[in-house]
Amino acid sequence: MVGSINNTAPANVGIHALEFYHPAKFVDQTELEQFDGVSAGKYTIGLGQTQMAVCDDREDINSISLTVVQNLIEKHGLSFKDIGFLEVGTESIIDKSKSVKTVLMSLFEESGNHDVEGIDTKNACYGGTASVFHAVNWIESSSWDGRLALVVAADIASYAEGPARPTGGAGAVAILIGPNAPLVFDQGVRATHMNHLWDFYKPELASEYPTVDGHFSNTCYIRSVDACYSLFTKKFSKRYSPNPEQLIKSEDLDYSVFHAPNCKLVQKAFGRMAYNDMLQDPENEIYASVKDYAKFAHSEESYYDKGLERAMMQFTKAEYQKKVIPSLYAATNVGNMYTASVWASLSSLMSSASDEEILNKRIGLFSYGSGSAATFFSLKVVGSTEKFRETLQIKTRLANRTKVTPEVFAELLKLREETALLKDYNPIGDISTLAKGTYYLTRVDEKFRRTYARA
Repeated sequence: MVGSINNTAPANVGIHALEFYHPAKFVDQTELEQFDGVSAGKYTIGLGQTQMAVCDDREDINSISLTVVQNLIEKHGLSFKDIGFLEVGTESIIDKSKSVKTVLMSLFEESGNHDVEGIDTKNACYGGTASVFHAVNWIESSSWDGRLALVVAADIASYAEGPARPTGGAGAVAILIGPNAPLVFDQGVRATHMNHLWDFYKPELASEYPTVDGHFSNTCYIRSVDACYSLFTKKFSKRYSPNPEQLIKSEDLDYSVFHAPNCKLVQKAFGRMAYNDMLQDPENEIYASVKDYAKFAHSEESYYDKGLERAMMQFTKAEYQKKVIPSLYAATNVGNMYTASVWASLSSLMSSASDEEILNKRIGLFSYGSGSAATFFSLKVVGSTEKFRETLQIKTRLANRTKVTPEVFAELLKLREETALLKDYNPIGDISTLAKGTYYLTRVDEKFRRTYARA
């Protein structure tokens, strides 16, 4: 797996390894419903969320990134000398100049490897995906020197008190990319849609909390599904189909993986893919139960009609259980992870699916970042995925977390709110619950310089 120096053109560029990090604490969404005084099921059914990760003042974007990188290197028996490209996708900004990538270079000191390209990439939840594309482009370019690329997608998602707070979470994913990989990126099919929107943004630089219009942002997400998926079907069919005029459909993708702000939105998005398929062939008998909704096409009304939304979710219910649910375990039990979200979903799938279930299968992925930037792309599983299951073990790891009450959850967010940008500060969070190998903040000095230790 380790890339030795060579001058041959790389083939089968893709993912060799994934590592997932989540905080050690969580809050139960059913208990949070009761604490917030909302109707039962508002978060668990309405949003599709079961649990949500919680961070105190001991964790920040640097610490969770340090943890996920060090764990990946150790689990896969790599040397930091093997890495020639390292890029971080995040929107959790704690310094307007110094990148998280430069903090991660502290891990490379002992190896003596300072020849590592890449910095940080930012656009809401899309930065991790952009960094993955940059890594692939580096390997496929004349600049590649034969080494591996490593991408970190990491964020701490928290919200001010109000309706958006239960859609928080935190997590980090490290993605090891190189040639001759078991998960290969399909070439020439990335379908991107970008435009200028104010659905979610962070203008208050002294606060972790975003300014967000939740309903509008959900609509922007679905619009981007339409644009990206429609373009993807054309690009994919032109490149890979024996009959380019016959467009690929969602049913031709064995699994679908999504950016997951909440799991209910993912279900709506999967239904929307089938809606796009139906618009291409509305008289096909398989669409008999929903073809009346073809009248909406991609009109403005189609994004707000609840009948259409419910009909497509019902139409795709069985396929959703088979093709999407296996990827949502982390999202359901950790919450939104911003840039890490789509990659945590891929990690969930790879952690649970057997070789028999996933070998030679194609995975469609949709990544969205507010503002907005979105891409639909695909992977094909061409090799054994045993190492993914062996190292990820997401269900087991999530079962070993510590539950906190909603009262403690609110107190921890308040603590982060009050201390996030302090200098000359010693964090007070409890480190006894941290998993072995977790980095944590020990000190912010009088010049805002941060130091870390490892549990």
